[in-house]
Amino acid sequence: MFGKVLISFITALLIFIPCSILIGTLDIRSSFQSPAVVAASPCTEETPLRVYMYDLPRRFNVGMLDHRNTTESPVTAVDYPIWPDNSGLKRQHSVEYWMMGSLLNSGGNGSEAVRVLDPEHADVYFVPFFSSLSFNTHGHRMTDPETQIDHQLQIDLMGLLRQSKYWQRSGGRDHVFPMTHPNAFRFLRDQLNESIQVVVDFGRYPKGVSNLNKDVVSPYVHVVDSYIGDEPLDPFESRTTLLFFRGRTHRKDKGIVRAKFTKILAGFDDVHYERSFATGENIKLSSRGMRSSKFCLHPAGDTPSSCRLFDAIVSHCVPVIVSDKIELPFENEIDYSQFSLFFSFKEALEPGYMINQLRNFPKQKWTEMWRQLKNISHHYEFHYPPKREDAVNMLWRQIRHKLPEIRQSVHRSRRLKISDW
Repeated sequence: MFGKVLISFITALLIFIPCSILIGTLDIRSSFQSPAVVAASPCTEETPLRVYMYDLPRRFNVGMLDHRNTTESPVTAVDYPIWPDNSGLKRQHSVEYWMMGSLLNSGGNGSEAVRVLDPEHADVYFVPFFSSLSFNTHGHRMTDPETQIDHQLQIDLMGLLRQSKYWQRSGGRDHVFPMTHPNAFRFLRDQLNESIQVVVDFGRYPKGVSNLNKDVVSPYVHVVDSYIGDEPLDPFESRTTLLFFRGRTHRKDKGIVRAKFTKILAGFDDVHYERSFATGENIKLSSRGMRSSKFCLHPAGDTPSSCRLFDAIVSHCVPVIVSDKIELPFENEIDYSQFSLFFSFKEALEPGYMINQLRNFPKQKWTEMWRQLKNISHHYEFHYPPKREDAVNMLWRQIRHKLPEIRQSVHRSRRLKISDW
């Protein structure tokens, strides 16, 4: 009897010790005592999120990438088109494309989501409507005749979904809609209030429409090339510009701060603040500027966030985020204070204050932030097919974290006599 107890004790000990070591293991790539990302433990790995993807006609998604192909049959992994290189700023809102592609190529090593063909086995339901691309393709102003195409696509889509028993069963609460352009799904967005929205921020929406309780914050898809081979002997001294910004200087809402910076940041030899528009050549110039700068300014645009933050991250340029209210992607896993600086509007608009803070920033601390940027930048890369720990897999993991709240919301909706109180 004693021998059996001893054997059981030793077996349990052998299992417990390796898992304890793994659970306590941090990302060894980091030079921080408190790293931005903690490595996941093999002992606590979760099963991939099971996703059912609706088979929509191509006019709802990839048909907008190639107007010459009028085929209506749903796209497959065999004929999924490559995202075009000449898409300009449309690329920054292309999260919908990469998420759909990840399901067409799901099941690979490190996949956080797998496509299931039986909707009864799904955790969530993905709706592959390219709503951001539809806005960018079918007229920007509401008075443009082309906007009717975008409007009709939304009407047709909601008509299809309402016929689905899975939409009816949950009221759309377990349905995922990527909508990273602030004007995506602009005509019928109020019909998605209960659904899981993948957005870049909540700048234009009341909390009843989009909020962190049910939705997921995505990075923009960066438009500059990733900095490969960033290995100088002295990265701090090799970046000769203190603070860099190239972009539009007149924006709406909180973006008016950009116009004020034109005056506040004038006259500093080591500051580059330039008005620019997003052309192919200007994007290349912005990339070179970020790679040669210690800090990259990220003021609000039309909404609190912009693509510029993620361009800075993949350029390993320490972001300087000026905002009183901004939501950032993957913040339950990544600590942005480890590689970014934050200033309120009041601080940033005080003449000389922000520049003095940057000039007095310790070289060693900046170098640590630069190394951390190199360590975490792969989380902001979008790939087709997807790669382990890339942006798409991070997004699916964020959605999986929402499952308990999603199920609670679905269960509550089934017993409430009124929609809610």
